[in-house]
Amino acid sequence: MDIRSELYSVNEFTFAVAVILSAQATDKKVNQVTPGLFRIAATPAQMIKLGEDGLKKHICVISFFNNKAKSIIGLATQLMAEQGANDPNYCFPIKYHNRDELMKLPGIGQKTANVVMNVLWGAPNIGVDTHVFRLAHRFGWVSNDTNTPERVEKQLLKKIPKKYHAIVNHVMVLHGRYTCKALRPRCAECPVANLCCAKDKNI
Repeated sequence: MDIRSELYSVNEFTFAVAVILSAQATDKKVNQVTPGLFRIAATPAQMIKLGEDGLKKHICVISFFNNKAKSIIGLATQLMAEQGANDPNYCFPIKYHNRDELMKLPGIGQKTANVVMNVLWGAPNIGVDTHVFRLAHRFGWVSNDTNTPERVEKQLLKKIPKKYHAIVNHVMVLHGRYTCKALRPRCAECPVANLCCAKDKNI
Protein backbone atom coordinates (compact mmCIF):
# COMPACT_ATOMS: atom_id res chain seq x y z
CA MET A 1 0.00 0.00 0.00
CA ASP A 2 1.57 3.28 -1.14
CA ILE A 3 0.25 5.93 1.23
CA ARG A 4 2.32 9.06 1.69
CA SER A 5 2.18 12.78 2.23
CA GLU A 6 1.36 14.87 -0.84
CA LEU A 7 3.75 17.62 0.24
CA TYR A 8 6.73 18.14 -2.09
CA SER A 9 10.17 17.81 -0.51
CA VAL A 10 13.71 16.78 -1.43
CA ASN A 11 15.14 15.88 1.99
CA GLU A 12 14.16 15.78 5.65
CA PHE A 13 14.76 19.48 6.22
CA THR A 14 12.60 20.54 3.29
CA PHE A 15 9.81 18.21 4.40
CA ALA A 16 9.76 19.91 7.80
CA VAL A 17 9.69 23.29 6.04
CA ALA A 18 6.78 22.14 3.87
CA VAL A 19 4.82 20.97 6.91
CA ILE A 20 5.38 24.33 8.61
CA LEU A 21 4.13 26.10 5.49
CA SER A 22 1.07 23.85 5.29
CA ALA A 23 -0.41 25.08 8.57
CA GLN A 24 -3.77 26.69 7.67
CA ALA A 25 -2.88 26.33 3.99
CA THR A 26 -3.57 23.61 1.44
CA ASP A 27 -0.93 21.17 0.28
CA LYS A 28 -1.72 22.26 -3.28
CA LYS A 29 -0.87 25.89 -2.51
CA VAL A 30 2.31 24.89 -0.65
CA ASN A 31 3.39 22.66 -3.55
CA GLN A 32 3.08 25.63 -5.90
CA VAL A 33 5.92 27.48 -4.17
CA THR A 34 8.20 24.82 -2.71
CA PRO A 35 9.79 23.40 -5.90
CA GLY A 36 11.23 26.81 -6.79
CA LEU A 37 12.17 27.52 -3.18
CA PHE A 38 13.91 24.19 -2.65
CA ARG A 39 15.93 24.54 -5.84
CA ILE A 40 17.86 27.34 -4.17
CA ALA A 41 17.34 26.62 -0.46
CA ALA A 42 17.20 22.91 0.30
CA THR A 43 19.50 22.90 3.33
CA PRO A 44 19.66 24.89 6.56
CA ALA A 45 22.77 26.70 5.33
CA GLN A 46 21.14 27.65 2.02
CA MET A 47 17.96 28.80 3.77
CA ILE A 48 19.95 31.09 6.06
CA LYS A 49 21.80 32.48 3.04
CA LEU A 50 18.45 33.19 1.37
CA GLY A 51 17.41 35.09 4.48
CA GLU A 52 14.04 35.93 5.94
CA ASP A 53 13.23 38.62 3.35
CA GLY A 54 14.31 36.38 0.48
CA LEU A 55 12.21 33.54 1.86
CA LYS A 56 9.16 35.78 2.14
CA LYS A 57 9.35 36.53 -1.58
CA HIS A 58 8.95 32.81 -2.31
CA ILE A 59 6.16 32.11 0.17
CA CYS A 60 4.18 35.38 0.14
CA VAL A 61 1.11 33.62 -1.33
CA ILE A 62 0.96 31.31 1.72
CA SER A 63 -1.15 32.33 4.71
CA PHE A 64 0.78 33.81 7.65
CA PHE A 65 3.96 33.88 5.56
CA ASN A 66 5.67 36.45 7.79
CA ASN A 67 5.47 34.27 10.91
CA LYS A 68 6.29 31.14 8.92
CA ALA A 69 9.38 32.76 7.41
CA LYS A 70 10.59 33.71 10.87
CA SER A 71 10.04 30.17 12.15
CA ILE A 72 11.76 28.55 9.16
CA ILE A 73 14.82 30.78 9.42
CA GLY A 74 14.89 30.07 13.16
CA LEU A 75 14.74 26.34 12.43
CA ALA A 76 17.56 26.60 9.88
CA THR A 77 19.67 28.67 12.27
CA GLN A 78 19.35 26.17 15.08
CA LEU A 79 20.12 23.26 12.75
CA MET A 80 23.25 25.05 11.49
CA ALA A 81 24.94 23.95 14.70
CA GLU A 82 24.37 20.34 13.70
CA GLN A 83 26.48 18.28 11.35
CA GLY A 84 25.50 18.25 7.68
CA ALA A 85 23.74 21.62 7.56
CA ASN A 86 24.79 22.07 3.92
CA ASP A 87 24.22 18.48 2.79
CA PRO A 88 21.66 18.33 -0.08
CA ASN A 89 20.50 15.01 1.42
CA TYR A 90 20.12 16.59 4.85
CA CYS A 91 18.77 14.31 7.59
CA PHE A 92 17.84 15.38 11.10
CA PRO A 93 20.32 14.21 13.76
CA ILE A 94 19.06 11.12 15.56
CA LYS A 95 18.34 13.07 18.75
CA TYR A 96 15.44 14.77 16.95
CA HIS A 97 13.75 11.43 16.32
CA ASN A 98 12.24 12.08 19.76
CA ARG A 99 9.10 14.22 19.75
CA ASP A 100 10.03 16.26 22.81
CA GLU A 101 13.41 17.14 21.30
CA LEU A 102 11.92 17.86 17.88
CA MET A 103 9.41 20.26 19.42
CA LYS A 104 12.25 22.33 20.87
CA LEU A 105 13.07 23.49 17.34
CA PRO A 106 11.49 26.75 16.07
CA GLY A 107 8.26 26.25 14.15
CA ILE A 108 7.79 22.66 15.32
CA GLY A 109 4.64 22.23 17.38
CA GLN A 110 3.03 18.93 18.30
CA LYS A 111 1.06 18.52 15.08
CA THR A 112 4.10 19.33 12.93
CA ALA A 113 6.31 17.04 14.99
CA ASN A 114 3.81 14.20 14.66
CA VAL A 115 3.62 14.54 10.89
CA VAL A 116 7.41 14.83 10.48
CA MET A 117 8.10 11.81 12.68
CA ASN A 118 5.33 9.75 11.11
CA VAL A 119 6.28 10.45 7.50
CA LEU A 120 10.06 10.47 7.82
CA TRP A 121 10.63 7.79 10.43
CA GLY A 122 7.41 5.80 10.63
CA ALA A 123 6.67 6.83 14.19
CA PRO A 124 3.18 5.79 15.39
CA ASN A 125 2.07 9.38 15.95
CA ILE A 126 -1.11 10.91 14.55
CA GLY A 127 -0.86 14.44 13.23
CA VAL A 128 -4.29 15.95 13.87
CA ASP A 129 -4.98 18.51 11.16
CA THR A 130 -8.35 19.89 10.05
CA HIS A 131 -9.30 16.71 8.17
CA VAL A 132 -8.35 14.30 10.96
CA PHE A 133 -10.08 16.45 13.59
CA ARG A 134 -13.26 16.70 11.52
CA LEU A 135 -13.47 13.03 10.53
CA ALA A 136 -12.72 11.79 14.03
CA HIS A 137 -15.80 13.69 15.23
CA ARG A 138 -17.93 12.87 12.17
CA PHE A 139 -17.32 9.14 12.63
CA GLY A 140 -17.92 9.31 16.38
CA TRP A 141 -14.43 8.04 17.13
CA VAL A 142 -13.89 10.74 19.74
CA SER A 143 -16.27 12.32 22.23
CA ASN A 144 -17.97 15.62 21.48
CA ASP A 145 -15.99 17.44 24.17
CA THR A 146 -12.68 16.38 22.63
CA ASN A 147 -11.91 19.87 21.42
CA THR A 148 -8.14 20.02 20.96
CA PRO A 149 -5.79 18.20 18.55
CA GLU A 150 -3.91 16.76 21.52
CA ARG A 151 -7.07 15.22 22.97
CA VAL A 152 -8.15 13.90 19.58
CA GLU A 153 -4.77 12.23 19.07
CA LYS A 154 -4.91 10.66 22.53
CA GLN A 155 -8.34 9.14 21.89
CA LEU A 156 -7.49 8.00 18.36
CA LEU A 157 -4.37 6.20 19.59
CA LYS A 158 -6.61 4.23 21.95
CA LYS A 159 -9.39 3.67 19.41
CA ILE A 160 -7.36 2.61 16.35
CA PRO A 161 -5.32 -0.63 16.42
CA LYS A 162 -1.58 -0.03 16.76
CA LYS A 163 -0.78 -1.70 13.44
CA TYR A 164 -2.53 1.20 11.67
CA HIS A 165 -0.99 4.08 13.63
CA ALA A 166 1.75 4.67 11.06
CA ILE A 167 -0.71 5.24 8.20
CA VAL A 168 -3.92 6.51 9.80
CA ASN A 169 -2.96 10.18 9.42
CA HIS A 170 -2.40 9.83 5.67
CA VAL A 171 -5.53 7.74 5.16
CA MET A 172 -7.75 10.19 7.03
CA VAL A 173 -6.24 13.26 5.37
CA LEU A 174 -6.64 11.85 1.86
CA HIS A 175 -10.14 10.52 2.63
CA GLY A 176 -11.20 13.88 4.04
CA ARG A 177 -9.64 15.83 1.20
CA TYR A 178 -11.09 13.88 -1.71
CA THR A 179 -14.09 11.85 -0.51
CA CYS A 180 -15.42 12.70 2.94
CA LYS A 181 -15.47 16.44 2.34
CA ALA A 182 -16.72 18.89 4.94
CA LEU A 183 -19.73 20.33 3.10
CA ARG A 184 -20.57 17.77 0.42
CA PRO A 185 -19.23 14.33 1.36
CA ARG A 186 -19.14 12.04 -1.67
CA CYS A 187 -20.78 9.16 0.14
CA ALA A 188 -21.99 7.48 -3.07
CA GLU A 189 -18.35 7.04 -4.11
CA CYS A 190 -17.02 6.09 -0.68
CA PRO A 191 -15.59 2.54 -0.51
CA VAL A 192 -16.50 2.23 3.17
CA ALA A 193 -19.92 3.90 3.10
CA ASN A 194 -21.59 0.68 4.25
CA LEU A 195 -19.50 0.80 7.43
CA CYS A 196 -20.06 4.50 8.12
CA CYS A 197 -22.50 5.68 10.76
CA ALA A 198 -21.97 9.43 10.35
CA LYS A 199 -25.14 11.41 11.11
CA ASP A 200 -24.75 13.57 7.99
CA LYS A 201 -24.24 10.63 5.63
CA ASN A 202 -25.99 11.58 2.36
CA ILE A 203 -26.95 8.20 0.94
